[in-house]
Amino acid sequence: MATLPYSQYTYVELMSDMKQENWINAHVHMFEFFGGTTPLLIPDNLKTGVIKHPKNGEVILNKAYQEMGDYYDVAIVPTLVRSPKGKPSVEGTVGKVTSSIIARLRKEKFNSVIEANMKIKKCLEEFNAKPFQKRNGSRKEIFENEEKMFLRPLPKEPYEFAVWKQATVQYNYHISIDKMYYSVPYEYIKHKVDVRITRSVIEVYYKKKRICSHRRLYGNPGQYSTNMDHMPLNHKKAGEWNGDRFRKWADKIGPSTYKVIDQLLNHYKAEQQAYNGCRSILKLADSYSSKQLEEACHMALQHLAVPRYKNIKLIIAHNQDIRKTEEEQVIDDSYAIIRGSSYYGGSNNE
Repeated sequence: MATLPYSQYTYVELMSDMKQENWINAHVHMFEFFGGTTPLLIPDNLKTGVIKHPKNGEVILNKAYQEMGDYYDVAIVPTLVRSPKGKPSVEGTVGKVTSSIIARLRKEKFNSVIEANMKIKKCLEEFNAKPFQKRNGSRKEIFENEEKMFLRPLPKEPYEFAVWKQATVQYNYHISIDKMYYSVPYEYIKHKVDVRITRSVIEVYYKKKRICSHRRLYGNPGQYSTNMDHMPLNHKKAGEWNGDRFRKWADKIGPSTYKVIDQLLNHYKAEQQAYNGCRSILKLADSYSSKQLEEACHMALQHLAVPRYKNIKLIIAHNQDIRKTEEEQVIDDSYAIIRGSSYYGGSNNE
């Protein structure tokens, strides 16, 4: 719930939980409802928004909350701890909203948060339009006529809640986010980068400088978003990995391994998208053996059009388990001790 101090014009929204994403989105919806932004936001000291509010010292806001405030050019000044008088307008409105909206809907049943908010919206319109008892007009009238003009204009696009993650740029100059792959300028191969993730955009930062962005991918995992400008002019500049090198490496192991690697390299729009998978497959020869890898590739090709790392890894592990079981079942009698007939009294002994 949010209330403007002069008109007492109020915004109310029901959320499914008190997590950060809903907290931020509630602010975005609030600004859209008011049709502008205020110079200040005076919230409670809830952990979702305020990390630390010492008696003496600087207030530390949650990173996402601070980012949202910066986006709307709003100063966030939390009220003093346990000081409801720091925001009397909203505190005074809580009781009124409780009796006018919550109590009114307490016996109704809703199948979703969206459905409940639709009903709340109608009640809120009536609440804001209801005339004051000790003041001329209503919340809505005073807001429209005297307060709305002082709001700041909204940005062209609403703020999108963002999550920050760290990723390492792979040999194919892509990073992996939620099983999707996004290209990064090849100069950053092996470097760790910070990634800002929203519902629609992936932004990549290196040392606080944005180096690229992509529209976020949805759907089947394993999709690639590749900017051709991120590709190296010479494959050797991209860590000296290229298709020919992978094919030569695979050829030394065996024809089936070569065929798997060649099919994987030809499968993607950009050959570089297959580099990480090829390298992972070929490195299996170090963990197991070249012979086991060749056998696994041969079996994989019989059942799959384009075998991947996880397929071959499962086959090798399965074959190894079978070998261990067979070895345990072999009985070695080369050292058995057999006593002759003389031990029992010779050939005449009955």
